[in-house]
Amino acid sequence: MIRRPAGSNPFEFVVVSGLRAAQLMRGCLPKVDREHKVISTAQLEVAMGKIARIPLTPELVEEV
Repeated sequence: MIRRPAGSNPFEFVVVSGLRAAQLMRGCLPKVDREHKVISTAQLEVAMGKIARIPLTPELVEEV
């Protein structure tokens, strides 16, 4: 079991890990040693701080 970093949001950890796992399945290179299954590798990357979400800012949101 991968432990999420202390003080981090559990929902965010799960979502970011899931999105990263999808990237890894599409062929992105892992940022840690690939000794585990895809989801465990993604969780390790997030727990180690190698992958993080980018906060949504007004500059990134396109106006419709």
